[in-house]
Amino acid sequence: MRIKNYPAIIEKAWAGFDDSISIKLVEDISAKVSTNHVFRVTLDNDDIVIAKLSYFGKYEHFKEDHRIIHAVSNNLLYPFENVLAKSLLKNNQVYTYRYQEDFLDTWVVFYNPIRAMNRMPKRLDEDNIRKLGREMAKFHQACYRVGKSIPKSSKKLRTDIQQLLDILDTEAGQYEHRMHVEFLREQCDIFLKNVQKLNVISFDMMPVFVDWNIGNFSVTEDQHLFSRWDYDWFRVSSRILDFYFFSRVVSNVGDRTVFSYLITPLMEDRFMIFLEEYHKVYPLSENEVRFMKEAYRFFILNYVIKYGKYFFHRTYSTKLQREAYELYFPSIDTFDADKILKFLNITPEIKESKKKPSLDKS
Repeated sequence: MRIKNYPAIIEKAWAGFDDSISIKLVEDISAKVSTNHVFRVTLDNDDIVIAKLSYFGKYEHFKEDHRIIHAVSNNLLYPFENVLAKSLLKNNQVYTYRYQEDFLDTWVVFYNPIRAMNRMPKRLDEDNIRKLGREMAKFHQACYRVGKSIPKSSKKLRTDIQQLLDILDTEAGQYEHRMHVEFLREQCDIFLKNVQKLNVISFDMMPVFVDWNIGNFSVTEDQHLFSRWDYDWFRVSSRILDFYFFSRVVSNVGDRTVFSYLITPLMEDRFMIFLEEYHKVYPLSENEVRFMKEAYRFFILNYVIKYGKYFFHRTYSTKLQREAYELYFPSIDTFDADKILKFLNITPEIKESKKKPSLDKS
């Protein structure tokens, strides 16, 4: 769906929820680099709700994700009980609306507006990084506890990669990824073998939001997590899927309007500092550290190659997919898990003392 009267669909969706109150105004507040659509909806009584409209994937998966997100938002305990937005319920279930017309199939969910406090600096200093490391570890612990009481998710790492392999077997997939089909199959095979080798199934599984960037969350004056929005890449999986984006948040280059997905932030001393603080609160295992490399590979395969044209506007998806072949995949083997393991004293054979990285003052 590229050209459509979005407000009209939002109005139909709201009428299905509560036809006693009409809509006064629908404002598009979507991020401009993404194909996803988010709206601020003002009702006739001046109440405000947030509407998310999606037309990518399957309606059943859309319903499932928002059912799980709502359960997470309700089950998170203090101090994270208000971090996530609450979906609107009808008949005690998350309300979703499906609009179908001709070849158009799109879905809407409504949220209560979520409050925002402070954005972190575009470039973090060492104190910011250390506080963020501790806070994200505590949030992951809370999510792990919640993970035991939420609905099951049908999205798995293996099934997502298998879907890409299935696409590569189709005529459309071979046309779209021409010149790279065999290479992508090899990358998928490497990922699946390493998932088994690292015994990823034994990792702590929890709700993860993957796309952490400074524009997606807010913090208090003391830099505690206050709110988190943008759930497009939400899934139930290993916490390690969040770490590439954590590394980008603390990266030396800071927040950028024009972005790429280079692997280099995972190797920066700044990320070592983040991991040091995180590890003190919620220790990482050796296999989890080694899986950071594969989590990055999965991100490129699943979100840049397979779904890039759905998540990003065409100019961004074209750029990112070109860079994937020229830069991202060739750089994967530069990831040095031993650097992290030594720094965190995870491997028992490492006994020598080491100098802690410190930030430059530039």
